[in-house]
Amino acid sequence: MDRNSGVRPTEATHSAVVDAGDGGYRKSLKRRHMNMIAIGGSIGTGLFLGAGSRMEIAGPSLAVVYIICGLFAFIVVRALGELVMYRPSSGAFVSYAREFMGEKGAFSVGWLFFLDWGTTVIADITAIALYAHFWSFFTPIPQWVLALVALVIVMAMNITSAVLFGELEYWFALIKVGAIVLFGILGIYFIVTQTPIDGHTPGFAMIADNGGFFPNGIGAMFVIALGVVFAYGGTEMVGVAAGEAKDARKVIPRAVNSIMWRIMLFYAGSVVLFTLLMPWTSYKGDESPFVTVMNSIGIPYAGDIMNLVVLTAAMSSLNAGLYSTGRTLRSLAMAGTGPKFAKRMNKAGVPYGGILITTALGVVGVFLNLIVPGQVFEIVLNLAGLGIVGVWGSIIICHWLFVRKMKKDGRERPGFRLPWAPVTNVITLLFLVLVVLLMALDPGVGRITLGAFIVVVILMVIGWYRVRGRIDPAALTSTIDITDDVPPLVVRDDEKE
Repeated sequence: MDRNSGVRPTEATHSAVVDAGDGGYRKSLKRRHMNMIAIGGSIGTGLFLGAGSRMEIAGPSLAVVYIICGLFAFIVVRALGELVMYRPSSGAFVSYAREFMGEKGAFSVGWLFFLDWGTTVIADITAIALYAHFWSFFTPIPQWVLALVALVIVMAMNITSAVLFGELEYWFALIKVGAIVLFGILGIYFIVTQTPIDGHTPGFAMIADNGGFFPNGIGAMFVIALGVVFAYGGTEMVGVAAGEAKDARKVIPRAVNSIMWRIMLFYAGSVVLFTLLMPWTSYKGDESPFVTVMNSIGIPYAGDIMNLVVLTAAMSSLNAGLYSTGRTLRSLAMAGTGPKFAKRMNKAGVPYGGILITTALGVVGVFLNLIVPGQVFEIVLNLAGLGIVGVWGSIIICHWLFVRKMKKDGRERPGFRLPWAPVTNVITLLFLVLVVLLMALDPGVGRITLGAFIVVVILMVIGWYRVRGRIDPAALTSTIDITDDVPPLVVRDDEKE
């Protein structure tokens, strides 16, 4: 751009990539929605229910695994945040994979993400049914019926509008955070005052007298790594929601940066409190550790209140799963690599076609709750974990390719960026590969899940060869020249026209 063209110094003309899959959405999510979506995405069923089964295996050392996996979760979201600063998109990682890895990459990422959240939807409705059975009123109702009711209610709310989704996530997240903070305050009080809980005196003796910090050895930490990765699935939700956010480039940095300390405080901090308040052997996979503690302290209705909170958390995760898969499936459908029905949007700008497809998968989960109610959560948890590993890996690879492209084109990356790239990219990819390989240490569900995932990969290869001839070039990313006051990239003076 000519320096004498009259354009304000804060403006810049630059090339921007657009994706047909982003059309039709409304920029209706506000700053407070985005902040709470970031929180809600990083606190879900994996903590409120999954922590119980993880602690059965690793004991107090679960806190260490949460910290390690949380660090890599932050790296992934920070990389995604930089891509959002470059180009906000409702297709998120599918759209970025389309730009940097081609349509084959977008196809793979999109369906892995659907595997992730589609199975997470099943895990969530299962968790809701389990939580409901805590109350005697719901005990006579079969688990599968409760799962179906939860699925239908959240689906109906989700297809109404993106604003309603944002409002639900705002209040769901507020309840979750408030409950964890109050739990932390109460737990610290019991430790400081040495008030017994269920006959146990809180303190470090709860760890020392029950096998120490690594009661089942260090190897147990590796076995549960995939389950912990599942717990952090949803942190990438902020990238999907950015496509429908007002001033996405202004709110993303704060939302992303806040994820790290929340991970340390809420996940690792909660586990430490659990093991200081009661022996780690007191916690079981079919009940939230929060409920176990609150139900044991003797305060009237404390367990009921906490159970209501964790039920809300599962509803929040289910809400987010339907939201994100609806957008992802539409991005695939617009390119011709997803079901045509997923293209459909209602007058409120909601891709109801994709949401209904995910709901149909949720019905499969209802059937699983009918035939294997005791094992369904662990089965889908591991499958979802593998989907998350695939999506996280794609985000890191897309970011790596993005960094290379910026360097090749002589452009500066956005000011909000992933530090020490591409070294951090390489380390994160190695970690994700290790997590998958560690599943082989679990002779039960782990190896079964790996076998199931191989079947998924084979089906994806077959699917690609069936749909590649239907790809619509008009729906793929294209480049246009735009001028705005918040450019996605800082362009060098010698590149301006």
